[in-house]
Amino acid sequence: MIYLIRHGETEFNVARRFQGGLDSPLTTRGAAQARAMGKALRDLIDPQNVALFSSPRGRALQTAGYIAEEAGIASAPIIDDGLAEISLGSWDGKTGAEVDRETNGGWSKLASNSWHFQTPDGERYEGFEARLAAALQRVADHTAAVRVVVSHGVASRVLRKLHASLPQEEAFNLTVPQGVIYRLDPGAIVEIDCTAAIV
Repeated sequence: MIYLIRHGETEFNVARRFQGGLDSPLTTRGAAQARAMGKALRDLIDPQNVALFSSPRGRALQTAGYIAEEAGIASAPIIDDGLAEISLGSWDGKTGAEVDRETNGGWSKLASNSWHFQTPDGERYEGFEARLAAALQRVADHTAAVRVVVSHGVASRVLRKLHASLPQEEAFNLTVPQGVIYRLDPGAIVEIDCTAAIV
């Protein structure tokens, strides 16, 4: 059983800044989202037989820490570089408006359903998908009965695409809410909404 989680809300999320390869800390709400997801997992898993995987980014590791604390997972997270968010290169840390000012509307001119993969010096889709596919295989090959994966918004879309063999266009349009767990069942994805428990 694999559970896929996006990190909690961050300061960059609130400011609508592209995080990519950069980082910003969880907000108070982001920490509450992570705790709510941990509490939900506590009722779904045996914490003694769980492998907790995380992107190396601080926001994912911070989320994984709260989840482990609430779910009773004692083992340290397995940090997998392949689960990191896509980097937008020189656009990381900027807002769309800032990019537009610096590039004569470069951000607004990109296709809305695939702009993540069209930045001038950012990561390209093919390489991004390949490293996520390899990471997902490492997760799937782990011997723990339950594997919990903490990753990112765009990465979550592609991981769900890979799991369910979705068309690329459909995957690009998947929602990426925070405070929601995705259970990757054979041939299906089940959404577990934890937002009602956020305090």
